[in-house]
Amino acid sequence: MKKYGIKIHMPSGDTLAAEHLLGEQWVTHRWFDSEQERDRAHSEMERQPPYYRKGDVPSVVLEKVEEGS
Repeated sequence: MKKYGIKIHMPSGDTLAAEHLLGEQWVTHRWFDSEQERDRAHSEMERQPPYYRKGDVPSVVLEKVEEGS
């Protein structure tokens, strides 16, 4: 069972959190076997995606979590 994760959710007031889109309660997780894998993925996810225009930023909140917390 994978124990180390990244919780991904929308920031408060984000337009994608509108009821007819993702909704205020939208959340997803990505799970990893080790803390090192999770931390590496977290660092990559925080970087500016190469296909975004300059000045655009991802509209998600990333939180490191552990199973059971």
